[in-house]
Amino acid sequence: MHHHDPGPPALRRRTLLRGLAGAGVLGVLPALGGCGTDPRNDPLRITMASNRAQELEAAGMAAVLESFRTGSDYTVELNTVERNAFQESINNYLQGTPDDVVAWFGGYRMRFFAERGLISDLSHLWEGPLKGSFSDGLERLCTGDDGKQYLVPDFSYPWAFFYRKSVFEEHGYEVPHTRAELLDLCERMREDGLDPIGYGNREGWPVMGTFDYLNLRVNGPEFHDQLLRGEASWESAEVREVFSAWAELLPFHQPDPLGRSFDEARLSLVQKECGMLLAGLFVSQSFPEGEEREDLDFFPFPEYDPAVGTSAVEAPTDGFMLSADPRNPEGADDLLTHLGSLESQELYADQDPQALPAHVDTDTDRFSDLDRKALELIDGADTITQFLDRDTRPDFAAVVAIPAFQRFLRRPDDIRELTSDLERQKRSIFG
Repeated sequence: MHHHDPGPPALRRRTLLRGLAGAGVLGVLPALGGCGTDPRNDPLRITMASNRAQELEAAGMAAVLESFRTGSDYTVELNTVERNAFQESINNYLQGTPDDVVAWFGGYRMRFFAERGLISDLSHLWEGPLKGSFSDGLERLCTGDDGKQYLVPDFSYPWAFFYRKSVFEEHGYEVPHTRAELLDLCERMREDGLDPIGYGNREGWPVMGTFDYLNLRVNGPEFHDQLLRGEASWESAEVREVFSAWAELLPFHQPDPLGRSFDEARLSLVQKECGMLLAGLFVSQSFPEGEEREDLDFFPFPEYDPAVGTSAVEAPTDGFMLSADPRNPEGADDLLTHLGSLESQELYADQDPQALPAHVDTDTDRFSDLDRKALELIDGADTITQFLDRDTRPDFAAVVAIPAFQRFLRRPDDIRELTSDLERQKRSIFG
């Protein structure tokens, strides 16, 4: 991760969300959907599209494909496209003549294509060569509404409250486990001259994590899923309760989050100006290796309701799909099996340090204490959600949710009006 990098690609892509609902951008993927001469009859050729264009990601993909070629007779033709361009044109691309294997995300983003018949069922791999490779939480994330799996996951990373051990030691803070303990800790931090919770939302997407976790803790993962699918009401008492829990916590966040980038919020954690920051594991890349990084720790988002608990974890998950009508289905199955293997995922993680292998047999000795703890958090989760913009329609996330959350940060006291506007706009998008 380079120092000038504005953040992990999985997040930066959020700033440029355009709907999956076919933006008419057929021309955006010139590299995809047909490569000059048509060697489609070559039984040893597999084509693959990847959105992993950053240096470390590309190095990870190269290492993985090299190890696949070494052990097989297949050649893999890799088309790599910058993440935002990939995202904006994938819907049209999948309806054209896509590559055999396509990199993408779990959850709603994958189900959207499965429902439309644009990708192939992979349950034969989940029941066959990949059986037992992934946790139940990850399996659910890769499963369509028909109960079949459509993605082979390769890495994920959790969101949690990150903090510096030295700051907690210096002030004698304890990790909070409940809503009351979290609010008490915030009060103490403020008295000690810290901004309790770092907050930067200039880009619009970061505070989706606050909404997601509060909804998961107040109402539980089932309601969260129904809400993001457009089935539950944003005007409901449940959602109003989430916003009031957020309003209660808001004064403890850094003021003026709309004027601060997520990077600046990260920096305030590095510089010990704030006490904690709700973020993804990638935040560790902001700390120089060695003592600084070893000072970083995290705790799961605390419990708000004992009946709901804390077993849902936000962990955006990347992986690979099979197109609806692959030219080389046998080769593609072999490649997908390799991509789902422990060997492949560890090779990828060697190149891209923010990627935690999805495979359950990952050797945790190879990781730092922080990464090992993050893996355990994901493995122990009953439910894995991703991030609001991956778990709902992208047009809803970008056009409705982001402006609504920004408005809430400016005027946290008009919850009733806000939620009825949200519901009205949701209906116009979901129909």
